[in-house]
Amino acid sequence: MSKTYSYLALGDSYTIGESVPIYESFPYQTVQLLRRAGYALYAAEIVAKTGWTTDELQSGITNSHLLPGYDMVSLLIGVNNQYRGRSVEEYTMQFETLLKQAIVFAGNQPQHVFVLSIPDWGVTPFAGGKNSAAIAQEIDAFNAVNKAYAQQYSVNYIDITPGTREAATDSSLLAADQLHPSGKDYARWAAKLANAIKKIYVNN
Repeated sequence: MSKTYSYLALGDSYTIGESVPIYESFPYQTVQLLRRAGYALYAAEIVAKTGWTTDELQSGITNSHLLPGYDMVSLLIGVNNQYRGRSVEEYTMQFETLLKQAIVFAGNQPQHVFVLSIPDWGVTPFAGGKNSAAIAQEIDAFNAVNKAYAQQYSVNYIDITPGTREAATDSSLLAADQLHPSGKDYARWAAKLANAIKKIYVNN
């Protein structure tokens, strides 16, 4: 009997797919891509909410009734820390805690954890009038942290930030709210994530 895989997605508005239909969110599209590739998957279990910072995601996890373990776990968090002017130092401590939790959720198998980089919202019309260069610099600083921890803990790292910056000249990559990615951009994230997952499970 073939195995049915479970997937836990941890994050914020980018994980729930704010301003797009649920089927265009990247966790949903990832599951669909894997199913089309012949893998049996349950629907993604999502712990995420628009506006969440690292500590709020931590509270969300604490208050959720989750399975003891999952076959794959994705983690994308930090844009709201940057947006609210929270420090990189605070993010550093809280992100490491979240990543260690994600590894535990993945059955203590770091290779089954997938960290996604933080998108750059500074290129969007929503950021009009703000210093986009400063936002980009801050996003890069937060991403340097999550990438370093991904490497330290031997988890997968998926850098989607450069693609999100293409929204500066390609409005089709933005949702109707002119802030969040469109289903088209989420499809690119999902393709990267699904490919990374398939590499892990290619022999299963």
